[in-house]
Amino acid sequence: MGFSEFHGNLETIGKIREMLTRERFPHAVMLTGPPGSGKYTLATMIAQAMNCSRQPTSDGLLDFCGECPNCLRIALAKDLEARCTEAVEAREAMKDSERKETRLFVQTHPDVLVIPPDPPQMMIKVDQVRRVIETIYFRPAEGRERVFIFTDGAFIKEAANALLKVLEEPPPFATIFLLARSPSDLLSTIRSRSMVVSLKRLSGEEIAGYLASHRPQWSEPERALVARLSEGALGRALSFDLAGHSAARADALTILRTALLSGQHTELFKVTETYHAGADGREKTERLLRCLYSLLEDLLFVHSGFPELVRNRDLIGELRRLGASVDFEWLSSASERLVEVERGLRRNLLRSLSIDGFATALERN
Repeated sequence: MGFSEFHGNLETIGKIREMLTRERFPHAVMLTGPPGSGKYTLATMIAQAMNCSRQPTSDGLLDFCGECPNCLRIALAKDLEARCTEAVEAREAMKDSERKETRLFVQTHPDVLVIPPDPPQMMIKVDQVRRVIETIYFRPAEGRERVFIFTDGAFIKEAANALLKVLEEPPPFATIFLLARSPSDLLSTIRSRSMVVSLKRLSGEEIAGYLASHRPQWSEPERALVARLSEGALGRALSFDLAGHSAARADALTILRTALLSGQHTELFKVTETYHAGADGREKTERLLRCLYSLLEDLLFVHSGFPELVRNRDLIGELRRLGASVDFEWLSSASERLVEVERGLRRNLLRSLSIDGFATALERN
């Protein structure tokens, strides 16, 4: 147990542990990296190390045991999606007057507060920042350090300005983590008051090697495919829905074949009629759109003479066959129309008809 459980970015982890060991850890840290790169996992690990009752060392640097009450309670927050779902359900059960005044938080330890984006806008609200301001100056109740983790860089302007006040004069016993894809996601005034720690993308070989021991039920070609599609983010690779992706990719290929080769709509309609309304239908449709974007990008690589950049390499024969029928104008048009489909779905247009329209509008004949 401990930091050894974090895979990749060893140099960055070493520097973080060195700062913790020397008690020179900054009071505001911006953790940046692509989705699934481990930003939230690392933030909770640091919170555990700061508040671990035993605070063991390994290789001469501070670590955490993962077994003491503080470590175990903080670890309960690591499944962020589940905790957020619980928080949303608890808020929905409130009276209307209370629900409107309640913001989203996750707290499994009295000294560690997680602040996720508040639905439905999925942004950090000013009331969430005010809660941080109200509580950050209280000394830790059970640990050594109060930790506040903002899980996204999407702040409404008023919330970002409110956060500046506490970043200017933070108490010595509190640390604020700001998680974002890029430092540019946050105001320059916030960046200037924070230390930026960037998590790099892992190589496909690193991810495939990790999946070999953690997803042994997948075949080697499947692990290689997931490693390429996860774009260097281990968390994304571990949570990858291979079965769902395979089904969506098959549907995406049917759509592209209809547009480029057959012109026959029977198979297309069989596919699109399965995309229904509701939360499940939305998730299924979003997965289909991701697969279409991925295949269009691969078609661009094939058409441009760079097949080594193709991510869906197990489909290289099919991609070459489809690529023979496309040009840059068609690929550009397909991408633009796919953006239009996304916009239509946000306006709750009928999904099956939107996908039918996308395919038929791109037919070559």
